Amino acid sequence: MTVLHPSSASSAHLAVEAVSKHYPGQTALETVSLHVERGRYVVLLGPSGSGKTTLLSLIGGFTMPSSGIIRIGGQDVTDLPPAKRPTTTVFQDYALFPHMTVAANIEFGLKLRGLKADARKARVATMLELVGLGQHGERSIQALSGGQRQRVALARALAVKPEILLLDEPLGALDLALRRQMQDELHRIQRQMNRTFVHVTHDQEEAMALADLIVVMSHGRIEDMGPPRRVYLRPATRFAATFMGESTQIEGRIHGQDGQSITLETEIGLLRGMAAPSSGAMTDSPADTQGRIWRTGDKAVAIIRPENIRTAPESGQAMGQALVYETVFQGNYVRVFARSETGQTFVLHSPAREVPASGSTITPHALMDDITIVPAQED
Repeated sequence: MTVLHPSSASSAHLAVEAVSKHYPGQTALETVSLHVERGRYVVLLGPSGSGKTTLLSLIGGFTMPSSGIIRIGGQDVTDLPPAKRPTTTVFQDYALFPHMTVAANIEFGLKLRGLKADARKARVATMLELVGLGQHGERSIQALSGGQRQRVALARALAVKPEILLLDEPLGALDLALRRQMQDELHRIQRQMNRTFVHVTHDQEEAMALADLIVVMSHGRIEDMGPPRRVYLRPATRFAATFMGESTQIEGRIHGQDGQSITLETEIGLLRGMAAPSSGAMTDSPADTQGRIWRTGDKAVAIIRPENIRTAPESGQAMGQALVYETVFQGNYVRVFARSETGQTFVLHSPAREVPASGSTITPHALMDDITIVPAQED
């Protein structure tokens, strides 16, 4: 069972408690619990089929759970339809009305809620200013760019003042430059309104740019959850490490433990690193690793991010010698791939002016604090 508690159940703004969703012959979500404080920007991150969209649909009421309870602001909303929940959703295709003006689209939900005309007009004006479309109220939806349509969809969803805004891959249809611009806008709007946002994406860079809480999902389970920096630099599981970006992964067996320092016996020698935190840890402090039991001889994996591998002797533990077999220019750094005689592959980021030549030999080094030891078998 996946149980994560960044806040207590009693204080959680959003509480998903032991929720499962089963279809004939398929489990989309397996006994997931998630407690989120008010005002968080939560990103559900994972590959296709991981359960992230199912979880978003359950929170929004578009899908009913097979078991479990969902509470928003302390209210049990498990059996309520979408229109009765204090949530609104922004979809990837925006779902705007093409025959209406920008203002009419934003006003639509307010009419359904019976808001008076003067109040509707004032709210629409406020929302237009919030999303930077103050002069576009009378324009046709058809005349807008993709980024402007995304802003209209966001304004329409926020106009009704939902407790929680749900975003289903809202930036997926935008090009890279516009996507980054809209990431900044979403972050600004969320902070300005102090609303809880729950955002689905498969893009780990987008997740790290937006979230203060990342939830990494796989096969209907939550693999890891925490602040972006912790989940990236100190992942709780091997899957979380792999999905959050490139890394060198060195397999071995537990040789010894000294507090939170783990010594791993590997084919390239003994390697010391820090014990992975428990899934759901909000920091990488020793207190967050208490739930794990490390046994001598158990299989484990050392995770090292590319930016934390150096070739200078003073840069920590030496990890043998490796032959550079490929370099890839990435603009402000070069990805360097090297392989040891034992077959261990290393990937590191090198400054563009210090790139080792293909065919040359390097000695990778890493500090103990930059190495995370995770169980070989997922929890």
